[in-house]
Parts: sequence; structure tokens; C-alpha cells
Amino acid sequence: MTKQEKVDFTIEVLNDLYPEIPIPLDHKDPYTLLIAVLLSAQSTDVRVNQITPLLFSRADNPYDMVKLTVEDIRAIIKPVGLSPMKSKGIYGLSHILIDKYQGEVPQSFEALESLPAVGHKTASVVMSQAFGIPAFPVDTHIHRLMYRWGFSNGKNVVQTEKDAKRLFPRELWNKLHLQMIWYGREYSPARGWNLDTDIITKTIGRATVIQNYHKSKSR
Repeated sequence: MTKQEKVDFTIEVLNDLYPEIPIPLDHKDPYTLLIAVLLSAQSTDVRVNQITPLLFSRADNPYDMVKLTVEDIRAIIKPVGLSPMKSKGIYGLSHILIDKYQGEVPQSFEALESLPAVGHKTASVVMSQAFGIPAFPVDTHIHRLMYRWGFSNGKNVVQTEKDAKRLFPRELWNKLHLQMIWYGREYSPARGWNLDTDIITKTIGRATVIQNYHKSKSR
């Protein structure tokens, strides 16, 4: 298969499996999505979705959030991990949104990435999922899949994002990155990987990936 044929095959399989794809993090508006994505760093969506109802019952907008103390926020979000950094980030960015953006989440990468505790991936998720602006957030699942499928060298997420944007049509980015996340979880996980059910990797994957998999199975 040519590289383009592999790309087309991947898109076709993902569309067949996930014609409609939900956003994994529960939210109701750009602000609550921003907070949920920030909380998801080095945590799971399931854990975040358990914690955000508690947090948002106290404060689901920046004006109510700054009425809490950093310690109040930290006590609520502690189960998701990295609570000292995340609680300071949530409190700090909420103040900035009020002081600089009239309480609204800005719709630019530069503005989002200037907020405390907000990196490029978080900004990309908000831009794509809250505002519909094409972006390709790369998480661990997408980074793993892009390497397994031979679409990226696997060195770092920055290169993986560049390769994904180069290979896949811009109009598909927002849906495709969600489809890939779900596919990675269900069919191509880091652990307990079954190549026989991972149809995309089995069909187009790197020969070395498949060879190493079979070697490990035969030991």
C-alpha cells in the first residue's frame, strides 16, 4: 500500500467504527471543558468525570471559582493527581479570564497557552472541541498509534502532531483525533495489545512493530 492508501484506509476504518464520536470529558461550555482538560493531565477521563461534578457544583464559571481558595480547589481535585499545580492553575487562569477576557475563554492558541497550567495540548483540545477550530491534539494514544501505523517516528509528540497534520485532511482533524483516541483505547492499547483485533495496525503497521509483537508472543 502507498502512504496515501494507508491514510485512506485508516480514515475509512475509523469512520466505520465511530461514525459519531462523543467528547470523553463531560462539560457544558468552553470554561468547564478547559478546566476538565487541565485536570486530565496524567489522569484518566473517567477519574476527571468523577471529580468535575463536585468541583462544578461549587464553581462552574471563573467568577465563582475565584471565590474559592486554592486550598478549596485542591481539596476537591486531589484524586486526579498533581493537585498543587492544577489548583493554582485553575485559580490563576480564572482570575486572568475575568481581568483580561470578561470571564470568557479566548479563542486563540496564543491566548490559551499564556494561561497558567495550560499547554499546547490543552489549548488544542479547547480550540477543536469547544470552538470547532481545526486542531490535532496528540495524547498518548495518538502518539502510540501514529508510530505503530508508520505515520510518525515516535520521537516526540511535537513531531507526531506535525506528521498527523501533514497526512490527514484539515477538515477531518477535529473528529479524527477523537476517533483515534477511542480506537487506541479499544483496539490498540499500550498493554494487553491483541494484534489480531487491531485491524489498522495489522493491515498497515510498521513491519518492525508486528515482528516484535510476534516475537514477544512466542517467548
